[in-house]
Amino acid sequence: MTDEELKQRASEFVEKNWEDVVADIDSLVRINSVEDLDHAEPGKPYGPAPFEALDTAVKIAARLGLDAHNCDGHIGYADVPGASPKQIATIGHTDIVPAGTGWTFEPFKVTRKDGYLIGRGVLDDKGPTTLSLYAAKFFADLARETGERLPYTLRCIIGNNEETEMADVEWYLDNFDQPEFLFSPDADFPLIYGEKGGWSATVTSKPVSDVIVDFQGGTVGNAVAGEATAVVRADASKLPSADRIDVESAGEGLARLTAHGIGAHASTPQGSINAIGLLVDYLLQNDLCSADEKDFLQFERLVFGSTDGSTLGIACQDEYFDPLTCIGGTIATKDGRFEQTLDSRYPTNITGEEIARRVGALAAAHGCTIHVDLDMVPFLTDPDTPAMQTLVRTYNEYTGRDAKGFCIGGGTYARHFRAGGSFGPNDPAFPMPDWVGAEHSADEGFSEEQLKRALQIYIVSIARLMRLEF
Repeated sequence: MTDEELKQRASEFVEKNWEDVVADIDSLVRINSVEDLDHAEPGKPYGPAPFEALDTAVKIAARLGLDAHNCDGHIGYADVPGASPKQIATIGHTDIVPAGTGWTFEPFKVTRKDGYLIGRGVLDDKGPTTLSLYAAKFFADLARETGERLPYTLRCIIGNNEETEMADVEWYLDNFDQPEFLFSPDADFPLIYGEKGGWSATVTSKPVSDVIVDFQGGTVGNAVAGEATAVVRADASKLPSADRIDVESAGEGLARLTAHGIGAHASTPQGSINAIGLLVDYLLQNDLCSADEKDFLQFERLVFGSTDGSTLGIACQDEYFDPLTCIGGTIATKDGRFEQTLDSRYPTNITGEEIARRVGALAAAHGCTIHVDLDMVPFLTDPDTPAMQTLVRTYNEYTGRDAKGFCIGGGTYARHFRAGGSFGPNDPAFPMPDWVGAEHSADEGFSEEQLKRALQIYIVSIARLMRLEF
């Protein structure tokens, strides 16, 4: 089949199957598949709702004619068997971050509006995972039609724990061989070939419970907090108003302060407004804290004083990556102490150990302790290999661009594999309207036109990868 014939068939396939694609995305979006370890059990290691989403995706794959398997709830995969057991693979995921606040659409169903699909997971990553399964269906249908096998086995790996620990892919690599090449449809076009290091920690204050009765904010550690609330011992009627902060009575002698920020993914915090930081400033400006609480809040001011780590003494940049980022994700009052989570994405000229040392020293100076929860080193792959260039070339053909691969601050499944990268479907070259939210944000959504194009790009890219020598 020539390239032009391949592209024509891919286009016809997408149009013929598109309503089924949207319906299958909707069936996944309807499941609130946030990790729930409190209700984990054998066969459901990440909780019942993540299992339901994984199981639903595996059943979709089976219905599409793929050889589909649910690996005891850890992860799933679906194959189009090839002439060789060597694999070319994709990997997406069916777990999500919490919906959070600020939605104007129902988060747990797909809403179609003005050519966009809206719902939690439409972009990250239930929509793209569904695209990968339909790309495999294209080749399964072709094999049945022609009786010819693909040169390599095509495997679609269905992850289920990407948003938290990625324990699913670690389990997978303990039990299955690495594919020869893999891409993850869980990021941006044209191609991501490097990812910053990922460092996260929890800072715990000394015991405090004098003026601030409760402090809660954010939904996950890897996102800028869009909303935060503090209950303080004060007369609400005597507290001043402030931009983005609501003040109301919370009962006799108590006031509730609710801050409304602008959320963002932790790896791209530029332009965001952290709701926790808004409350920190308000509490300090209005002396709504005891001496011990003030000590903690002054450390918090360092956390929220920048998104490049400069106020924490960790700012840096190298030849490959954009500047380091560092944000405060969630805050909570637990057992009379405040717990603040931190998330940093760092380049190659600093280490997680050095970040912990510098931030830990600042925390200690304010009576706090720090516990490092995660440290993933940066990784880079060679963007000039034939397989990586195949992906970029196919994207450029479909968009008329001359784009190059790049590096990001986010962490995707791709970093766990020996060869590959992250490949769409989001496309910074084609921005979305203001009313459509990004991944991890309220009103998360994506363009149907761009999803359709992404599916064609995936089909043609896979066909071209199958022609290479691995």
